[in-house]
Amino acid sequence: MDVRRAAQRYPGGDPATGIESSHAFSFGPHYDPGNLRFGAVIACNEERLAPGAGFDEHPHSHTEIVTWVVEGELTHRDSAGHETVVRHGDVQRLSSAGGVRHVERNDGPGPLTFVQMWLAPARPGGDPSYDIVRGIADSTPYAVPEAAAMLHVRRLGAGERTAVPDGAYVYVHVVRGDVRVDGVELGPGDSARITEAKDVEVSGITETELLLWEMAG
Repeated sequence: MDVRRAAQRYPGGDPATGIESSHAFSFGPHYDPGNLRFGAVIACNEERLAPGAGFDEHPHSHTEIVTWVVEGELTHRDSAGHETVVRHGDVQRLSSAGGVRHVERNDGPGPLTFVQMWLAPARPGGDPSYDIVRGIADSTPYAVPEAAAMLHVRRLGAGERTAVPDGAYVYVHVVRGDVRVDGVELGPGDSARITEAKDVEVSGITETELLLWEMAG
């Protein structure tokens, strides 16, 4: 198990325009050949947008983009005609496939924080697609078959326990609260990269929310 702390993330964004970013993997000017991906995950970015701030229209291709809102409201628009407002508890996925453009903005009254995870598909190309699940239930898996991956959202109270899915690769990201993963304490923004996960347990120290990616390879 490889633990990465929130403080080790690469800073990014443009604070002068109300955008603050932190990147768990090699990203943009922070090129790190030893930290390019884990399993199918090639990015896990925490984005903080002030009211009125956002990312203007920009392209993506050959990437599965999954977004989890921590607080606030994220307005999404893309070149395939989708326009939605994403809130805490919703899972949004944009399959960029052969190419798509999108806009992400904070059009709400308060600050916005979201975690965006990029996964590499097994095969490039295809047609872009969009999906959103409103208010996903605890422990309900969300499949991304294009990347041979499954997202599990787990919410634990203090003292509650849950099993980490067995798998070739499991990526654990702490959204909020404090937990122990295989006996190691993790806090908000911390992550664990577990290879050949088997019989690994997570226990809540405080009330917590986790995102776990179960990946075949």
